[in-house]
Amino acid sequence: MHGLAKAARAAGRLWPFAVVVLATLAGVVGAAAIYRSDRQISVGTVRISVEPGHRGALDIYVPLVDWGARFPGVRLPARLRIEARTVDSRAVARVASGRFDVVRLRREARDQVAAYLRRLVVICLLAGLATGALVSLAVRGAAGMRLRTLLAVGGGTALLAAAAVALLMPPRGSLANPEYYANGSQIPVALRVAEGATNSAQALEQDLDDQLVGLARLLSIPNERFGSPSLPRLTLASDLHNNVIALPALRRAAAGGPLFFAGDLTDSGLPLEEQLTRSIVQEGNPFVFVSGNHDSDTLSRALARDGAIVLTQRGRLLPGGGHGPVVVNVAGLRVAGYSDPFERRRSQGYRALREPVPTQAQKAAFRQWLVRLLGRIDVAMVHEPALAETAIDSLVAAPPDAPLVLLTGHTHEQDVRDLTRLTILNGGTIGGGGAANAKENQPYGLAVMTYDKRPFRPLAVDLVRINPRDGAANAERRLLGRSSR
Repeated sequence: MHGLAKAARAAGRLWPFAVVVLATLAGVVGAAAIYRSDRQISVGTVRISVEPGHRGALDIYVPLVDWGARFPGVRLPARLRIEARTVDSRAVARVASGRFDVVRLRREARDQVAAYLRRLVVICLLAGLATGALVSLAVRGAAGMRLRTLLAVGGGTALLAAAAVALLMPPRGSLANPEYYANGSQIPVALRVAEGATNSAQALEQDLDDQLVGLARLLSIPNERFGSPSLPRLTLASDLHNNVIALPALRRAAAGGPLFFAGDLTDSGLPLEEQLTRSIVQEGNPFVFVSGNHDSDTLSRALARDGAIVLTQRGRLLPGGGHGPVVVNVAGLRVAGYSDPFERRRSQGYRALREPVPTQAQKAAFRQWLVRLLGRIDVAMVHEPALAETAIDSLVAAPPDAPLVLLTGHTHEQDVRDLTRLTILNGGTIGGGGAANAKENQPYGLAVMTYDKRPFRPLAVDLVRINPRDGAANAERRLLGRSSR
C-alpha cells in the first residue's frame, strides 16, 4: 500500500510533464497534417502533403484518372502524398511516348519533395514549440512545476519530433512492390497500362519510372487505356459461391485473357447453380477450371460442354465424359490441374459428406501426381492449399529445376509465397465469400500474374481487392523470382 501511495504521489507531480509532451506532439502532428505545398514540375503542378496516422508510404495519385500507386519506404506512420493538380498535356504525351527524360522528371519530383520536407521540418518544429509553450503557460505552477522546466520539456520534445520527421519521413530503400488503388472499374485498366509502360521483364523492377510512364499513358491516351502490354498475363480467381454480381468485376480484370478458376464456382454444384454461373466460361479466353469442395461432377461436365478447359488429375475432362491429356497448353503455359477430392456427386445427392480436411493419404497422392509432372509443367492448379502441403514441403527441401507456379483457392484469403523456383498464389474470393459466408465481410479478391514465356518465369503478381459496397479497389504488386536469382 505504501508503494502504491508513493507511485500515486509521483504521478501527481509528473502529470504536467505528460500534458506538455502530448500537447507538443499534437502540435507537430497537426502541422504535418495541415501543411501542403503546390510545386511546379515539367509535366504540371503537383501538391505535396502528409497524411499522419497511416501505414508509412509514398503515395502518387492523379485525381483526373482516379489512379494511384503507393510504395513502402516511409518509416513514420504517415503517407507522403504527391497529387497531380494540373497537367501539361504536351509534356505528358512526351513522357508517354518515351521522348522525355523520365530520370529528369524523377529528379525534379525528388527535389521538390526535398524542398517540401525541409519546410515541413521547420513548420513542425515551430508548431511544436508554440503548442508546448502555450500549454506550459497554462499548467505552470501545477504540482510545483516551474515554467522554465516545462518550457524545456516542450522544447526538447519539439526538437526530437522535428528530428524524427527529418530522418524518418523521406522515403528510403528500393521503391518496389507498389500498391495500386482506384475505383473498381479502373483498377484492371491501370494495371495493364502500368505493364504496357515496359518493354521487357527487367523493366518491371524499375517501379517508380514505370509508374511515371504509366500515369502519363493513362492521361495522354484516354481512349486507349487498355494498351497492349508486351508481357503475357493470366488472371486467377476462385470461390465465387454463386455470387454472379461479382462477374462484371471479373470480366474487367480478365479482359479477354486466360482466366484460371481454382474451384468453388457454386455452393453445392446443383444443376440450378450451374445454369446461373455457366456464363463465366465466356469471361476467359480460355476459361481454365478445377473443381472445389462446393462444386460437383455435374458442374464440371457442363463447363466442359460449354468450352471450358476442365482439368483433373486424370487429364482434361472432355465434353463426352472421357479424359484427354494431363498437361494442356494455355497461353504459352504448360498447365495441369487436380480436382478436389471432396467435390459433390450427383449420385450422392450433391451433399457434402464431411468437413473437407485432406487426409495424409490424399496429400501423398497429390504429391506423387505433382512430382511425376515436374519438368513437364509450368503451372499446377488445385483448390485446397492443405492438399498440397506435403508436396510443397518436398519442393522446399528439393527445389524444382525450373520455375513452377501453384494456383490455389478455398481459404478466401489472398496469399503469395515466393520460394526458390516455386510460387504459391491464392487470389482470395472473387465472390466476397458468397451469400453463405457473408459474415466474413470479404472484398472481391483476385490475382493477376505477369510472366515470361520462353523460358517460363513468373515476374510479378497483382493482388486485387474490390469493395463490393462502393467499388473502391486497390492492387498490391509483388515482384517474383527474387529468391531464385
